[in-house]
Amino acid sequence: MTLARRIAANTTLVVTGVVIVAFTVLSVRNPGVPVGDFVFAAVLCIGASAIAGVLLARPVTRPIEELRDAARAIATGNLAHRPSLLVAGEVGDLADALRRLAEQSESKSEALRAEEVLLVALTESLNEGVIAVNARQQVVRINETARQLLRLKDAVPFSTDYLPRDRTLREALDTALQGTSAEPGEARVDDEFLSVTARPLAGGGAVLALYNLTPFRKLEAVRRDFVANVSHELRTPLTVISGFVETLQDQDLPTDLRVQFLEMAGVNVQRMQRIVDDLLDLSRIESGGWLPNPHEIDLRTIAIEVTLPLRDAAAAKGVLLEQEISADAEDAYVDATAVRQILSNLTENALRHTLKGSVKIFSERADGGVWIGVRDTGSGIGTEHLGRIFERFYRADPSRSREAGGTGLGLSIVKHLTEAHGGRVRAESTVDVGTTIATWFPDADRPG
Repeated sequence: MTLARRIAANTTLVVTGVVIVAFTVLSVRNPGVPVGDFVFAAVLCIGASAIAGVLLARPVTRPIEELRDAARAIATGNLAHRPSLLVAGEVGDLADALRRLAEQSESKSEALRAEEVLLVALTESLNEGVIAVNARQQVVRINETARQLLRLKDAVPFSTDYLPRDRTLREALDTALQGTSAEPGEARVDDEFLSVTARPLAGGGAVLALYNLTPFRKLEAVRRDFVANVSHELRTPLTVISGFVETLQDQDLPTDLRVQFLEMAGVNVQRMQRIVDDLLDLSRIESGGWLPNPHEIDLRTIAIEVTLPLRDAAAAKGVLLEQEISADAEDAYVDATAVRQILSNLTENALRHTLKGSVKIFSERADGGVWIGVRDTGSGIGTEHLGRIFERFYRADPSRSREAGGTGLGLSIVKHLTEAHGGRVRAESTVDVGTTIATWFPDADRPG
């Protein structure tokens, strides 16, 4: 029953009681009063009181019902609903208080939403993975970095059982859930190395922070390999030179042997010098200390300059040095010094591994640029080695390369010089047939 009906009913009951009391008193004092007249008057009075009760209840109940509807709307989250302020008195004061409550709740809700958006933006912008776990061991928040590191796709919330079973990660999470900060540790998930840090939350639960250490581990491995390779490359000529020096200290050593040993020591000194020079060049290119200064150059002239110092060595081996410069690829937009070094490295490398046939410098136009390279009929490179020949100190046949005087850095320098121009390299080879290594440089109107 609505409030208006209850007020009308109560009013009717009160009037009915008053009428009954009045009839009783009247009957006692005036026994001769006709009952019918009194009943008619009583019914008329009661009906009028019921109608009056309904009419009087409406102005009171209407604002109260409006306040009820507003309170229900606010409770369900509709903070835009506001009660009317047209009523005075206590009900009006209640409406005003409810309106202020709605405004404050809306303001706080907007602040919470803004803080939530900011928190999401901050966590998603981190290079670290962030995972929040509640006291029931459910993941309630996880950023995209953590999803990628841990290979997770489930929508939150989800159980921590879905996290990787790495021991370090699990122990850190258990320690934090028990209320103690975990010491930083290193976990391994698939092929990724992750730094794991865990902290407890005040209300129960924990936060995991993950940082990808894989690039640093790979860099450390490259650095270790580099140091080992440099040490190995330098140790060989140093050992030879040391042996010759000890032998040359013998005063009774024949003159012809002394001259021979000095020549061999000089060769090894020159080899060490080439290694050091190549390392310095490679370091300068990789660190950005060298930038290309490209302009249009004549490739035929460069090819002649490169092959001229090598003609005697090629003639001694019976190898032909040739040029195949296409008519539409006679010019290239490159740094002249860089392209000389590239072709010199490629030509010397090809001549070193070619015992018969030819070594050919070529150029051809394709893909909006010019391919410049060297093709030989040498021993070739096995398929298992072809993808790694541009790595520093990598040799498909280490013994033959060292005997021929190679440093193992030439192709790496070629790759870095080419990429500094926005170009790329390619290598094709068949064992006992020959090898083709080429570099592509974009035209001036098409950078990178």
